[in-house]
Amino acid sequence: MSEQLNFGQAHNLALTEAMEADEKVIVLGEDVGDEQGGGVFKTMYGLSGKFGTDRVRSTAIAEQSIMGAAVGAAIAGYRPVADIMFMNFLTVAMDQLVNHAAKLRFMSGGQTGVPLHVMTTTGTGRQFGGQHSDWLESWFAHVPGLTIVTASNPADAKGLILSCIESDNPTIFIQHLAMMRVKGPMPEPGYRVPLGKAAVLTEGTDLTIVSYGRQVLDCLAVADRLKDDVSIEVIDLRTISPFDKETVLNSVSKTKRAIVMHEAVKEFGVGAEISSVIHESLFDSLKAPVERVGSKFSPVPFNPSLEKDWTAGEAELEIAIKNVMGRS
Repeated sequence: MSEQLNFGQAHNLALTEAMEADEKVIVLGEDVGDEQGGGVFKTMYGLSGKFGTDRVRSTAIAEQSIMGAAVGAAIAGYRPVADIMFMNFLTVAMDQLVNHAAKLRFMSGGQTGVPLHVMTTTGTGRQFGGQHSDWLESWFAHVPGLTIVTASNPADAKGLILSCIESDNPTIFIQHLAMMRVKGPMPEPGYRVPLGKAAVLTEGTDLTIVSYGRQVLDCLAVADRLKDDVSIEVIDLRTISPFDKETVLNSVSKTKRAIVMHEAVKEFGVGAEISSVIHESLFDSLKAPVERVGSKFSPVPFNPSLEKDWTAGEAELEIAIKNVMGRS
């Protein structure tokens, strides 16, 4: 059996490789130092012991100051990694991220890059409640200048994080909190996942399903369960923005049907953008309208049963598949 690693270990290995390769890579965040536990999910444990507290700095509980310091460091020539504990807390630092990091390259005529990497966590499955569980990727995907990524397996997580840290533009990596200990094959040292490139995980002829993060696992499970009845092609976006239009459109050109699935609420989400692009590009050849699968339009419930019912999963996807296949 090949060596395995989980998402938390993937984060740690990626940061270790990046910091070994470039002394300008630094880490800022709440409790990221070893003395404070190496981060709330322990993903950075050992880094301050190896690289020192000048490069791995535990900060005050102040997302504005973390992001502001990281933006300043990036402008000054460093490659900061700003750890924002939960994605909901990015709302506290929106000004620094949206009005400064994302726009400085444009507003300086290309003279001022901001090689800032933001790491954050969110998602359902652990009952963290409505203020810690939102998928807000569509907010940030709507901002020109930001690259938004997430992974469905640990190897891709490691490869995406390394590519993000090496990017000259601001990036955000979103980790699903319920997947932190999920294991997968260990990638080769130096493994990279190129930003903006999706992965075709299964090939099919009847239907394309586009997804990212934990919902990719639901898509693969349903595709396997229905394989005798429907030939499904599953695409893992990996980079949410800018998404890989070429791979998506090539697939739907073949299958003539599409579903987009994500954990974020269905309304005004990434699925709406991808659906619109497919309709605008392939309207005449589609056999059915594109279906979107997302979670219910309400704050994320704390109660375990309500949280499970709120979250888009395999049952909702199967209904969408029946709708798409039945309308052709």
